[in-house]
Amino acid sequence: MRRNIGTGSAWEGVVGYSRAVRVGDSVHVAGTTAIRDGRVVAPGDAYTQARVALEIVVEALTACGASPADVVRTRMFVTDIRDWEAVGRAHGEVFAEVRPASTMVQVTALIDPDLLVEIEAEAVVGSGDDEATSPTGVTPP
Repeated sequence: MRRNIGTGSAWEGVVGYSRAVRVGDSVHVAGTTAIRDGRVVAPGDAYTQARVALEIVVEALTACGASPADVVRTRMFVTDIRDWEAVGRAHGEVFAEVRPASTMVQVTALIDPDLLVEIEAEAVVGSGDDEATSPTGVTPP
């Protein structure tokens, strides 16, 4: 069964997307930026934008019955790769213990020129309960 989660943004209907979609135990959170109440939060501050985007991602996960512990994959898009450390630090504050498979790439631009970062997430509900990694972080065969 499919469940779409929206935020009420006017763009969802125009573009035809959902903030998150849950199908079975899988949750997919759309590219998420630091926009609150229709305004870009913290223009020029990649770390704060990443934190806000991650807060919105966590809200979407929660609405789908998932948590950050269930996240298995993230993708981070930055407009300036020199911001990798600030964005990575924000990501690590949320996912340090989870350690999802992650990608960070530089893109030419995002939907608003004041946006510096966009983050996607994928989760498998219930996977956060599994302690399948060794102390080194490598999954045993």
